[in-house]
Amino acid sequence: MNDNPWLQLCLIATGLYVTYLWWTDYRAARAALPAPLSNPLPGVTAAPRKALWIAATGAALILAAETCGEIALGLDDEQSKITVLFGIYTLIAAIIEEIIFRGFLVVENRGRTALLCGIIGASLLFALIHPFLWKWDDEGFALTLTAKGWFSFAAVLAGSLWFYTCRFASWNPDRSLLPCFAAHFTKNAGVFAIKAIQGFVVGTW
Repeated sequence: MNDNPWLQLCLIATGLYVTYLWWTDYRAARAALPAPLSNPLPGVTAAPRKALWIAATGAALILAAETCGEIALGLDDEQSKITVLFGIYTLIAAIIEEIIFRGFLVVENRGRTALLCGIIGASLLFALIHPFLWKWDDEGFALTLTAKGWFSFAAVLAGSLWFYTCRFASWNPDRSLLPCFAAHFTKNAGVFAIKAIQGFVVGTW
């Protein structure tokens, strides 16, 4: 997908539209308007400002640990190259992934154990769908069970667990998705910035 700018533009447009739908539901909920909320998107509640800061700070710390770990293990030269357009897509994708995973893929109202098991299972799925332990190109599907693959898989898994924490922590009493957005956006923006500094952002599209 990193090689297909038209697909990225389509996904960015789709992501912006879904973001608009979520924001519309959020504003309706804040204004206590019943009509648009017959089937609202998940997490359209407010969150304390401190929850946004906690979420973003936690994501930044995870990214810092990931970056330092890659350098310490000598894996930083194995990063994938991306374009500016793909970097923009990852920022929009952060919103979509939060609505899907931290919004819809949760087990609620069935007890704490079910919630935790659901979080772990969904986080494993979230990490697995990122192409770190596998690849699918012109030569077909193949596993990539390398040190870099496992390290990146673990980093994405840790990020997902943190994003779920941002949704269900006590400092987010109304279980808003806003802290999840803040955390994921911070993580993806940080990844893009680090890649740019290290020379892994190549071209506009």
